[in-house]
Amino acid sequence: MTDAQLLGVAVGLPLAGTLGVIATGRRPNLREGVTLVVAVLTFASVLQLLPSVMAGARPALELATPFPGARLAFELEPLGMLYALVASGLWIVTSLYAIGYMRGHHEGHQTRFFAFFAVSIAAALGVAFSANLLTLFVFYELLTLCTYPLVTHRGTAEAIAGGRTYLGILLTTSVAFFLFAILWTGFVAGTLEFTPGGILEGKIAGTAAAVLLALYAFGIGKAALMPFHRWLPAAMVAPAPVSALLHAVAVVKAGVFSVLKIVVYVFGIDFLAEGDLSVWLMYVAAASILIASIIAVTRDNLKARLAYSTISQLGYIVLGAALATPAGVIGGGMHIAMHAMGKITLFFCAGAIDVALHKQKVSELDGIGRQMPFTMVAFAVASLSIIGIPPLGGSWSKWYLALGAADADRGFFVFVLMASSLLSIAYLMPIVGRAFFRPSTQGAAPEGPALKEAPLLCVVPLCLTAAGSVALFFLAPQIKALLAPLVGE
Repeated sequence: MTDAQLLGVAVGLPLAGTLGVIATGRRPNLREGVTLVVAVLTFASVLQLLPSVMAGARPALELATPFPGARLAFELEPLGMLYALVASGLWIVTSLYAIGYMRGHHEGHQTRFFAFFAVSIAAALGVAFSANLLTLFVFYELLTLCTYPLVTHRGTAEAIAGGRTYLGILLTTSVAFFLFAILWTGFVAGTLEFTPGGILEGKIAGTAAAVLLALYAFGIGKAALMPFHRWLPAAMVAPAPVSALLHAVAVVKAGVFSVLKIVVYVFGIDFLAEGDLSVWLMYVAAASILIASIIAVTRDNLKARLAYSTISQLGYIVLGAALATPAGVIGGGMHIAMHAMGKITLFFCAGAIDVALHKQKVSELDGIGRQMPFTMVAFAVASLSIIGIPPLGGSWSKWYLALGAADADRGFFVFVLMASSLLSIAYLMPIVGRAFFRPSTQGAAPEGPALKEAPLLCVVPLCLTAAGSVALFFLAPQIKALLAPLVGE
């Protein structure tokens, strides 16, 4: 099978899996077996493309030409390769976790859940493989639409309200800003193709270029830059596997991936740096990082705290893009993977706590480390990765982001990164401290509370992703080598 065919297979498998899930909906074991098999095959298809991309090849597949000069097409480059590996790889563990969670929590409409989850992965891979802005926009919008039923899965008034906020903000920003930016780009550049070094230099400059960048930055609402961030906390009414999808596997990563890809392949980092066109975006990203971190400290609901943590961490990637330095871009790209692994673990743990103990507030977690040791050790490991402590993956991406700020002679943003890490300690480590070092509120016997972990299919995935945060520390040189062509290295 050629690399071009593998691109089509990787996107087509989750769509075929959707049909398989629907067809086997009355037989849960078979339905979930279909989900897992398709997830593994999808990851295997993506993984087969890695050697070619590492060797400098750019596999391409043309899908259609809806009108002259505008084509729907795939072309896989290093940043897309990384995002595709993250999305397809984490789909496997998320599917395992979802089986345990949905059964343990006695959720309804599970066939619909697994079907839309599969379509969401197909859309995420379409975003990763996009050869141009038109293809990116189509799959970006598809991702919004097919995740809406997941956000509103429970059908409660709260879920419907959260879904309305989710859909309203994401569709409004994409149509009002993102689409307009694409049309403007096509008009001034004469092309929508992603091109190394960018397509806008010499075509637009000064204030107009800064405004165009703003349309992209705020139009890609999935990046959750403030003030267009409210959809993310609102979506926390969804089941924990959906939260994992939103925060780690697909949705927010599609947003920051798109911002980073547009900076590299539409504007070009040299063009942005020479004209100081992205300085304002650095400050917006820094504000999102710090404000969201401060809000996270104040939230007692565990998932809400993690949601604001995500908003802060997404700001890191946007900041890396805005710095427009090689180290900043590398750090931003690496943080897509590092944050995905750490944050999916944290949401897995939050869901496991809910399933096993029916606790959702930080203030209720005293002593649960003795009841749920595997879950809370995994939570501690992922927290340290988010904070940026070696030997965990998050330390590498934060290191390169700090180098990027230093290379740009922007010492203030080195301070922002350090302050954010301290704030991460403030909103994450008290949870670990409560779990392990405070007496249980359960009124347990002196010898301690009985072990009460979530179902095995919840615990195993969160242990695997916690181990993944460690593994990524040692895989950082390979990730850097993959991303090096983005900056001409």
